[in-house]
Amino acid sequence: MKKQALKEELFKHCQSQLGLRRAAVDNILKNVALSLKEETKSSAGDKHETGRAMLQLERENAGKQLAEIEKLEAILHRISTAISSGPVHLGSVVHTSQANYFISIPVGEIKTEAGVFYAIGVGSPIGKLLLGKQEGDEVRFRESVFKINTIY
Repeated sequence: MKKQALKEELFKHCQSQLGLRRAAVDNILKNVALSLKEETKSSAGDKHETGRAMLQLERENAGKQLAEIEKLEAILHRISTAISSGPVHLGSVVHTSQANYFISIPVGEIKTEAGVFYAIGVGSPIGKLLLGKQEGDEVRFRESVFKINTIY
């Protein structure tokens, strides 16, 4: 698989995963709004207030998740799928002696024709170690040392 096509496939997978997360949170928010609207005052006032409080907490949590998704979308928008050389940066595909990484947003394992890649954020422990490194550099993570083979 060509480098450009691989990078685009990894990028699209990240977009897709983020879209699924957003759809799930939007669905939660929609359901909470409907539940709050349908909630009627019952004779058991305490039960009613507890139910409304639980729905408000659920809406607050979903709002936090939505804010995190929006941050990840902003990061994803800064990534270029053009092939580049030089040190590891946001948007780099990094092949090491131990694993392959796509420096983007944290969506985990991505299986492609070219192998398995891990989409990681720049703030992750391995992401922090890889940033700024060049081909041929060695990276120590916990008990292991691995070499950066290629970057694009």
